[in-house]
Amino acid sequence: MTVEMPTPDETLRMVAVHAHPDDESSKGAGSTARYAREGAQVTVITCTGGERGDVLNPRLRDDPSLTRDVLPSVRRQEMANAQEILGVDHEWLGFVDSGLPEGDPLPPLPEGCFATLPVEEAARPLVEAVRRLRPHVMTTYDENGGYPHPDHIQVNRISVAAFDLAADPEFAPELGAPWAIAKLYYINGFHRQRFSAVARHLRASGAPNEELEQMMARFDESTDRLLTTRIDVRDYLGVRDDALRAHATQVDPDGPFFRITHDAEISAWGTEDYELHISRIGVKLPENDLFAGLRNERIEARA
Repeated sequence: MTVEMPTPDETLRMVAVHAHPDDESSKGAGSTARYAREGAQVTVITCTGGERGDVLNPRLRDDPSLTRDVLPSVRRQEMANAQEILGVDHEWLGFVDSGLPEGDPLPPLPEGCFATLPVEEAARPLVEAVRRLRPHVMTTYDENGGYPHPDHIQVNRISVAAFDLAADPEFAPELGAPWAIAKLYYINGFHRQRFSAVARHLRASGAPNEELEQMMARFDESTDRLLTTRIDVRDYLGVRDDALRAHATQVDPDGPFFRITHDAEISAWGTEDYELHISRIGVKLPENDLFAGLRNERIEARA
């Protein structure tokens, strides 16, 4: 297998795979905005339309126009607005949102929804996108989905599968010529180290955040992940927040996320963090760049 390295005048390319519209703005948005503004070709791929989501903004929850029938089209427009703010390209895979089941025992997922599909079947449109877009880097969720939503877990499964299948010349040649992505990262944005650092800073400054303190109680050492790669996003926190607010039905603009000041974030933890899950090129860890090691040469991939 050969990994094609970018030439000196070639645009660096990445794809960020997400479950629902709004996930791209709450997970890794500072990184994608930064790379797009630095000249990389950044494509956000959203697997579902968020059809089974609810209106989460208290200001809009009683809006009679936001019926279940119209919410998917509203969320598509919100995604378009966020895409413009982030400065990225965007594609839909077209799967149907699985919803977040509740109850004890949990009810079965709706027939035909994204999370119920066989992994290889669900990975096919992502394989096609990878072969067409030819990214050097892919970002996705960890095996727990970042949190255990069935669609987020399925995103991990199809991303890992597509990473392998897109490079396999024997798999579905009708989906395009094989392409070997150099590096696959897990987004690791919600972790104990980051929240602890921000909470300590706020307490020390005399402005503790009660919601953040409550959130901290959910974390222990068992939730820690390996942080291999930290991307400086201090200049992109405003872009991230604007993109998240663009998903007006999904975000409480007065919620705890927006009550953490940028100064506090910058002082305590000004990076977005990733775990390098697979690399087909030689790497030196830790990194401060998702494209680290992708420089001006053509090399043979590791087995």
